[in-house]
Amino acid sequence: MNNDNNKKDNKNINYSFDHGDKAEQTDAEVLDAEEVKPQKKNLPILPLADIVIFPYTLSTLVIDREETIKFITKISEGERLIGLFPDLSASKLEKKENLETLSDQSLNTDLQFDTVKIRDKNISSIGVMGRIVKLLRFPDNTIRVLVRGLKRIKFVELIQETPNLIGTVEELAQVKDSSLETVAMARNAQNQFQEIINMTPNFPEEMKVAILNVDDYSRLVDLIVDSLNISFTEKLGILTAPTLNERLQLLTMLLNREVEVLHLGNEIQNQVSNALSQSQREFFLREQLKTIKQELGEEDANPDITTIRKRMEKKKLPEKVSEVIEKELERLQVMPQAASEYHVAYNYIDWLLAVPWKDFTKDRDNIKTAKKILDTDHYGLRDVKERILEFLAVLQMKDDRKSPILCFVGPPGVGKTSLGKSIARAMKRKFVRMSLGGVRDEAEIRGHRRTYVGALPGRIIQGLKKAQSANPVFMLDEVDKLGNDFRGDPASALLEVLDPQQNNSFNDHFLELDFDLSSVMFITTANIIDTIPPPLLDRMEVIRLPGYTPSEKRQIAKRYLVPRQLKDNGLTKRELSVPLKTLDELIDFYTVEAGVRNLERTIGSLCRKVAKKIMEGEISKEDKTTINPTDVSKFLGHRKFLMEEMTRKPEIGLAIGMAWTAVGGSVLPVESTMMPGKGEIQLTGSLGNIMKESAQAAFSYIKSRHKDLGIKYDVFKRNNFHIHVPDGATPKDGPSAGITIAVSMISLFTGKKVRVRTSMTGEINLRGKVTVIGGVREKVTAALRTGINTVVMPKQNEKDLEEVPDDVKSKLKFVFVENIQEALDFLLLKQ
Repeated sequence: MNNDNNKKDNKNINYSFDHGDKAEQTDAEVLDAEEVKPQKKNLPILPLADIVIFPYTLSTLVIDREETIKFITKISEGERLIGLFPDLSASKLEKKENLETLSDQSLNTDLQFDTVKIRDKNISSIGVMGRIVKLLRFPDNTIRVLVRGLKRIKFVELIQETPNLIGTVEELAQVKDSSLETVAMARNAQNQFQEIINMTPNFPEEMKVAILNVDDYSRLVDLIVDSLNISFTEKLGILTAPTLNERLQLLTMLLNREVEVLHLGNEIQNQVSNALSQSQREFFLREQLKTIKQELGEEDANPDITTIRKRMEKKKLPEKVSEVIEKELERLQVMPQAASEYHVAYNYIDWLLAVPWKDFTKDRDNIKTAKKILDTDHYGLRDVKERILEFLAVLQMKDDRKSPILCFVGPPGVGKTSLGKSIARAMKRKFVRMSLGGVRDEAEIRGHRRTYVGALPGRIIQGLKKAQSANPVFMLDEVDKLGNDFRGDPASALLEVLDPQQNNSFNDHFLELDFDLSSVMFITTANIIDTIPPPLLDRMEVIRLPGYTPSEKRQIAKRYLVPRQLKDNGLTKRELSVPLKTLDELIDFYTVEAGVRNLERTIGSLCRKVAKKIMEGEISKEDKTTINPTDVSKFLGHRKFLMEEMTRKPEIGLAIGMAWTAVGGSVLPVESTMMPGKGEIQLTGSLGNIMKESAQAAFSYIKSRHKDLGIKYDVFKRNNFHIHVPDGATPKDGPSAGITIAVSMISLFTGKKVRVRTSMTGEINLRGKVTVIGGVREKVTAALRTGINTVVMPKQNEKDLEEVPDDVKSKLKFVFVENIQEALDFLLLKQ
């Protein structure tokens, strides 16, 4: 037989002694005999792999080989008796040697352990006669055989080897042993097994009852051994032991071992469950251990503490910080490393050592070198660079390290963030950037308190740790986009950070120690200052970065954008050339912005399309590709923006204004019309309240001066009026469109056309005065970009032309007016 065909399912063992059927009654009669004379009998033989079956027990065998299934089926149809012998050749253990070792440890006599060679198998000479009680077939072509062990048998000789094993066996006599030693060992085995049952919850309750009611000690041994989770070798030792006394001795040793294992397991479980109650005892023992080590002069064995002390020796720390670290180290020494508090304390010390308390970088002394770096990194921005160099000069004149707090305000894409990087490079300082856009939690600035799980310092301290310097250039980007909610107001937390009189003792909630931020050069950026809280704005030096003029954009694209995009797209100057006229085409008709961000994207798109054509073979890589203005539409499509003001003819009721936005300046056409009605006025174009009020003021001024303007008053009674500002999807607001609205309406009422290619800006009051406005540079630059050649503005803004670049002023004519009448005299064409 193949040993892999036999498997035992211990879950199906039956410990009941109520023999109900006739076959079981016959078995009981045989087993109850005190002495049975040895009898020989011919039986079919079945070797069992790694399975030992004992008398008086029910076991289930799984048979999967077809030949063995036929063999077992034939037996079940006949006498149903079978000889079951353990197969030693299939076992992973060296059976005899292990049994002899086991015998030497527990018994004074050697166990008889003989084997018989059948086919290619070594089977034990001692086995068990079994009776097949039930046979079940399963869908997986296997059978389950329920076998009851009857008595021990000894193999005598082999009668038949093929097709199935049949041999002669001799029944071993069962002699009842009633000696005192045997009785004592049997009762001890019962008590120990009862103890095992009480400590093991998976034993059935009927098992306990069955063991208590067994009077036959031989049956008792076999039932207990069959129930224990012991090895094949140990079970085989008890099966082959010749006398009941020897079997009881071996069983006693095995039960003692199992009881000790269970007791040890319970002790371990109790130790784990009582771990919290042991914490005080551990604390006391650790204190004693600490004292003993101090007396012996031994160093602490904790590697974390050793590492921390080495780091402290290498780091320059303030006295207060060193005291706090020493105090935390004392706590670490008395805490077990597995405790959660240990990791909290260690993380706190690690942060204290990581923060650059006294680590400063030396500033650049040569201001000329700093100026050269700023000029190399950025084109234009002359006034901005001048103010930055003034700050650097003051820093070098002073002995202290206090740095200014600057705020760069300007449209997107004008280089606010990159300018901060250039300042850090010019000063030879580290650069750290933190985006404040959408930040709503105060803890982002001040950090979380250590009582919270996963607490960390705020992003100010994190940025300093990242820079490893106490005097970096720290850029707080998008300060105008801070939010606030129930978690706190981060803008209020920044008041301490950005106040030169307070930030020398900035207290982070996590560190709980004052940190000197006065040496940090803070630079904030914003698109507009209207949304910045006034107390915060008051603490910063505002530097405005205006939008670039077309000529400045041309030079920036030539010097920086084109070379960078060529490199990013795998091209060289030999492969692609973008002339200045092509850049003008891109600036005027494919981008409308104050900065150069979209311009760089457009140039990048141009480079990618050329690279694609080179890889597709449409353009030779060896030839230089030059993109002329007329070629741009082939790569980027038709022009996206048109200068319609340049070709517009003079019209009645249409005036061109100028506006300032967060992304730069723009022109603002204002249209007026009237229709029969009752004198009502309608305003459209997504206008804000201030702009609506400007329109009402202009309308009131016109009605009050209708005679001087040559307008009949009946016009206001018999008509309704509609003022519209195109591009209705864009919100518009501000008072500077007052003059534009007034000129548009007066042109409508008088029938006079407005001068073409002329824009205007200025606020008017009810007396017709044209008052000062802001954003002159951005408005004038936008007017030039859209084809305007004449600009009308308040007389009070004449001084602001100093901010306008010379190349812009040289291309425009400026007309300064003090009242609306002066503006009308110039703007309205005579009929």
